[in-house]
Amino acid sequence: MIGPYKHSKHRAANAVAARATGLDVVTVMPTAPIGPRDAKPTPTGRMVVEAARGRMPSFVETGLNVVHADDVAEGHLRAHQQGRRGETYILGGENLRLSAILAAIAALVGRRAPRVNLPHWSVLPAAAVAEGLAHCRLLREPLITFDGLRMARHMMYFSSDKAGRELGYAPPRPASDALADAVA
Repeated sequence: MIGPYKHSKHRAANAVAARATGLDVVTVMPTAPIGPRDAKPTPTGRMVVEAARGRMPSFVETGLNVVHADDVAEGHLRAHQQGRRGETYILGGENLRLSAILAAIAALVGRRAPRVNLPHWSVLPAAAVAEGLAHCRLLREPLITFDGLRMARHMMYFSSDKAGRELGYAPPRPASDALADAVA
């Protein structure tokens, strides 16, 4: 578990599991939902926005499991209706490298995809500056963080096979549709 957000989600899941005796609890874990109506946006949605605007000239390679946000919503409904008490289901889609995601976004908006794949260590100074500016409230939310770089060291690939078998969950849309809907 890297960072406070991931720790809090892990602790919450453990707390629910510990107290779930006799309760009808089913847990769903979406991977990286992308799609329309991400108004805030989420960190993943923000990556789409920044890439679409051409503000990501380089990247640190990693892997994400991209799923259409509407498919995640459908998965929640299926888990509510068909999920087994005490079970956890991963709601995901396609495992893709970040470079492929950025290339798809660039193609959607008619830009060149970023080609410079930076080593993790080389971005640490930028993360220090961004987090420092955010701490001083000179930057609202840093695009690069230490926790983000630590997570990027891992290919965040997942399988929704259990949700498929037990819930009939099968995301019909490819990641390219999720990205197109997010960009639109």
